[in-house]
Amino acid sequence: MGDEQTNNQVLIRELPTAELTVDAFELATGPVPEPADGEVLCRTLLLSIDAANRAWMQGATYRGALSAGQVMDGFTLARVEDSKADGISVGDIVECQNGWQDLAVHPARAVSRVELRGELSHHLSVLGVSGLTAYHGLLGVGRPVARQTVVTSAAAGAAGNVAAQIARIVGCRSVGVAGTDEKCRMLVDDLGLDAAINHRSPEFRTELKAACPDGIDVYFDNTGGDILEAALFRMNQGGTIVCCGVVSQYDTSSPAPGPRGVPGLLVTKRLRMEGFIVMDFADGHGAAIEELAGWIDSGELRVLEDPYDGLESAPEALVDLLAGGNVGKRFVRVAS
Repeated sequence: MGDEQTNNQVLIRELPTAELTVDAFELATGPVPEPADGEVLCRTLLLSIDAANRAWMQGATYRGALSAGQVMDGFTLARVEDSKADGISVGDIVECQNGWQDLAVHPARAVSRVELRGELSHHLSVLGVSGLTAYHGLLGVGRPVARQTVVTSAAAGAAGNVAAQIARIVGCRSVGVAGTDEKCRMLVDDLGLDAAINHRSPEFRTELKAACPDGIDVYFDNTGGDILEAALFRMNQGGTIVCCGVVSQYDTSSPAPGPRGVPGLLVTKRLRMEGFIVMDFADGHGAAIEELAGWIDSGELRVLEDPYDGLESAPEALVDLLAGGNVGKRFVRVAS
């Protein structure tokens, strides 16, 4: 865990040209930064590990590309160690982009205070960006109604497991797609989904059809690629495809072309295919957190978390996540 006198960091040694490996990163020690007027010094407590981290290294996202030699970027929960800004006090817990390092300075406007509800880690998972992404994406974009069929890909992942559980909670037939038989059993036995299918099965398309005998009304897509294509051909007329992520395309320098059926099936089936990012729904975060917390308290929503320990473990945590190794929200505990 972090030393009080040093700023341990993980730098990007070189941008990957193929699948990401831990060799793309290197450990370093930087100076402890000093906040200026209007700024705060933040110590990383929990570091979020997300598939989007890999996409940032390609530059094909809603934010600027990363470059070799810089601290790897990342979303964090942090504790304010020093404040020269009104309204933010030493000891406050905040959300910020500290990146893969112990300490960073931010303008006060770039951090957001966290009002703790339960475990701190829940504000990275179900009550944080992952849970809010699932909530707004499914309910705000997908807009399912009871008794419809909702399919979620990467359903054992950070956002996927929450989206799949919300589909069940609102009365839909909830079907998950995951990458191992063990994950599929967990989705049904532990999370209460109606069915789950291993996308690596040679009979995946047949099994998807069997799990969705009445077709698919809402597809929550975290993967793109072949799974999206399979879902497209099972969509009901007037259905909705919620585009949340394309994890199947992140860890490569040559992403595959789009799935067959676009735009033909969008036209003939009158489908709505809509992308979003969680910041689009920022005005509704407070109400969403209240409802998510209520479902946790009632036992309707189970929290799935998958922590690593120590900043130095971040590269391995990301590489393993991209290979499908996580169950629930992956993060690194950097400091207590």
